[in-house]
Amino acid sequence: MANGFFANSALLPVDIVLAPAWWFHNTGMTFGEDYFYHPVCRVEVEREMEKVLYERWGKFGLGADRDKDLPVVGAVHLAAGFLLSEMLGCRVEYKEDGPPQVICREIEELDVDADGAFESAAYKRFAELADSLEEKYGYITGDVNWGGILNIALDLRGEPLLMDTFDDPERVGWFLSEIAKVIERFTEGLGKRTGSTSISVNRNVRHLERPVYLHSECSHTMVSVDDYNKFLKKYDVDWANKYRPFGIHFCGMDAHRYAETFGRFEGLDFLDVGWGSDVAKLREHLPDTFLNVRLSPVEIIEQSTDEVADTVRRLVADAGGAELTGVCCINMDEKVSDEKITAIFETVFDLREEYSRK
Repeated sequence: MANGFFANSALLPVDIVLAPAWWFHNTGMTFGEDYFYHPVCRVEVEREMEKVLYERWGKFGLGADRDKDLPVVGAVHLAAGFLLSEMLGCRVEYKEDGPPQVICREIEELDVDADGAFESAAYKRFAELADSLEEKYGYITGDVNWGGILNIALDLRGEPLLMDTFDDPERVGWFLSEIAKVIERFTEGLGKRTGSTSISVNRNVRHLERPVYLHSECSHTMVSVDDYNKFLKKYDVDWANKYRPFGIHFCGMDAHRYAETFGRFEGLDFLDVGWGSDVAKLREHLPDTFLNVRLSPVEIIEQSTDEVADTVRRLVADAGGAELTGVCCINMDEKVSDEKITAIFETVFDLREEYSRK
């Protein structure tokens, strides 16, 4: 296997993301609007998060920035995709112990104002944050979870969108294309300033040699492969041509349904593989794609440390070994013990040694 974009990346990268509930219960951190938009709070809380990670798992490389004040423009330690939906008119509820909750707009007509998104109060507030940090520090770093085309479309329209694909496919196509324009404009602008677009989508991409453009397709588990091919695949193909290395974040349990169609277009450099998906089938169709295998943040609660280790080993083996493979567990809450998380890292470190000897 070979992928020139990641040829010099570290073997078998691993990372975790802890849910807001974990941080709230273990540290007292809260996640209101100040956490996301107050420039002083942005810097202080990200540094505090790094300190907490270092205290628990510093020997595995976490918390390397604990002594730095970094102008991190987005919440790179959380899974929180909401800003672009808010820019397009969705109401967002901010919670002390949870991620921002997007409230579906339930628009009656398939209409979207791509230019207006960048005149919205939500975008202006974010732009003020970025400008304030850059003015003080001379640069900004990090990025923002920008979601995905279908994710945002469902935030705006809701489930009736799925019927719209039958009733008015041409309008659906236009609607999705306008959302894609918003995403492109947002990510291109931010990426030029920070050098990355997708650490906030999955932290494991920060370990790779080149920054990945990672499109969130969480809601693709709701649609057929035929509808993906008809309405959505063209955007992935286009972005794979524009933004290499390109990746797809698919957190559902059935990523393998898309194995054949994903394997038929060039440029899918990275696939974030949801727990429960058939990793071996995906590897069969994607021999040169980096497969980032995800553990279940729910099942790990009840597993023993040995079971955690066995799961990691099985997934890595199904992915074809340590080359072009990563491991992560995202959104673990306060019910997951430190020992379970330690078992993830210890197993990956053991596997690195084993595969290096081979």
